[in-house]
Amino acid sequence: MENAQSALWVVIVLVVLAILFDFMNGFHDAANSIATVVSTGVLKPAQAVAFAAFFNVVAIFVFQLSVAATVGKGIVMPGIVDTHVVFGALVGAISWNFITWYYGIPSSSSHALIGGIVGATVAKAGGAALISTGILKTITFIFVSPLLGFLLGSLMMVLVSWVFRGFRPLKVDKWFRRLQLVSAGAYSLGHGGNDAQKTIGIIWMLLIATGYTAAAESTPPTWVIITCYSAIGFGTMFGGWRIVKTMGQKITKLKPVGGFCAETGGAITLFLATAFGIPVSTTHTITGAIVGVGSVRRASAVRWGVAGTIIWAWVLTIPSSAFVAALAYWISLAVF
Repeated sequence: MENAQSALWVVIVLVVLAILFDFMNGFHDAANSIATVVSTGVLKPAQAVAFAAFFNVVAIFVFQLSVAATVGKGIVMPGIVDTHVVFGALVGAISWNFITWYYGIPSSSSHALIGGIVGATVAKAGGAALISTGILKTITFIFVSPLLGFLLGSLMMVLVSWVFRGFRPLKVDKWFRRLQLVSAGAYSLGHGGNDAQKTIGIIWMLLIATGYTAAAESTPPTWVIITCYSAIGFGTMFGGWRIVKTMGQKITKLKPVGGFCAETGGAITLFLATAFGIPVSTTHTITGAIVGVGSVRRASAVRWGVAGTIIWAWVLTIPSSAFVAALAYWISLAVF
């Protein structure tokens, strides 16, 4: 009985840690949803975070749990995951999120979590314990999501510029200030739909590993779904302002028309990825879209040095979080 109670408390602690990661995900990635709408002056910061948080949570009614299924069942072989693996994965992801937030670097919470899962799993059972299709799908979209965001953002900018070429700039600006509310809402919806499901997936993984949920269940418990969507919404409410400044001002200067094009291109990318159950980086996606919009005006409109720093953070995210996760896994074995 004592062992059962002890095991329950371990599960509770890990669920709380996962929810903390989810909150940090919203906090860290708030910039993805609101940087463009704040930098163009369409919404004030406090309005923008409340707006984004609302759509983060509304996503619970829009998307199926395909991404949660990929994270919960499609990354690691059945029977490998235990509480030590989950602990290592979460510590690796939270550590990398904190470091990049502190320095104002837009990195991927999603890939930090995937890197954490990979690092802790490899530390326990080696690379053979990973499911190659799930890993390949995730790694492929490290490159595909920003490129697709870039392509769609730039195409949207070209199309809008052509359609409205005969209109007065002030009139165009007035229209797109309103339209940017639609595009920002759509991007926030995609952000909540993809990112909240990653935490749902790791809690689902934990509950299956500890026997609190049957592996045969097609969906995670309802309380997990509601809690994770709420946590990412609350995190977004607090907003990671260091990263908002980088995303909204340092990469390129945006006007409402550019913000609309970047958010729309990014939202389409997120909707497609979520529909196919692919855990993508909302950070990579919106950064690619912003760069695409800026490059349409002229190449010099993009601050490529800032973009290069962001890309290095992307490259380092999975190996760095994996390394910390492996250390945390070994420490947890020794301590617990």
